[in-house]
Amino acid sequence: MADAPQIPTVWTNRALLNWTTEYLAKKGIESPKVDAQVLLAHVLGCKKVDLLVNFDQQPPEADRNRFKELIQRRIAGWPVAYLVGARDFYLLTFEVTPAVLIPRPETETLVAEALAFLKPKTAPAVLDVGTGSGCIGVSIAHQKKDAHATAIDVSPDALEVAKRNAAKAGVADRMTFLQGDLFGPLPAGATFDLIASNPPYIAAGEFAGLQAEVRDHEPRAALDGGADGLAFYRRIAAAVGPFLKPGGKLLLEVGSTQDEAVRGLLAAQPDLEVGPTLKDDAKHPRVVTAKKR
Repeated sequence: MADAPQIPTVWTNRALLNWTTEYLAKKGIESPKVDAQVLLAHVLGCKKVDLLVNFDQQPPEADRNRFKELIQRRIAGWPVAYLVGARDFYLLTFEVTPAVLIPRPETETLVAEALAFLKPKTAPAVLDVGTGSGCIGVSIAHQKKDAHATAIDVSPDALEVAKRNAAKAGVADRMTFLQGDLFGPLPAGATFDLIASNPPYIAAGEFAGLQAEVRDHEPRAALDGGADGLAFYRRIAAAVGPFLKPGGKLLLEVGSTQDEAVRGLLAAQPDLEVGPTLKDDAKHPRVVTAKKR
């Protein structure tokens, strides 16, 4: 391997991690140490902490070769979550495949707000529009034990992933999965205490500037928000009213520069009252809120 660090004589866990961290760093990978630990733990079928406890253990050659393959795919731009098939999100570990967007920590801001709103309610009905991996709907159902969540996605492959995540979290009996576009598959008269969505919001002109691992590997349909990134917010704002119960809440994740535009779209709807915008841990505007009058 060109510009690879010096090869150690004995491949212990420590040597593998040190060598790989240095190698990934030279290749411009953002979090080389964490990536090396996650990938090696995955290959060895253990937790990251086990690697640190068993620093001097020598993995067999077959495992080292599998690890090497994953490192090459990581350098080629594959996200770690797809390589290991999982991502931790809000107290659960979610299966992820290239059919779904990888759950982001920023979306936990939306889930936390949803749970705070639902806490005093009995058997609330929740709608997750564009569920993807199911991270929003499944997390809410997992934490709010009497909630029933309906999850919609246009992608049948994404819905299969979400269903498996619901089963793994033990909430499948309190979830309904519907395939279709936005509110299209809902039965007539369906209403919800809370509607949440993390819709596609990347503008067409922004794709070239995305990280290659996002642009080239995550599903474009889950990212593409049309010419200005606001296509789905327009459609949600125009159609959401009849599906919210009076006093029901709408939570929309937005790109960090879209707060004002999305608030404006919601404010134009006479039956919606726009609430505060919530910031994520990085202090970026992240979740626009509204209530049904």
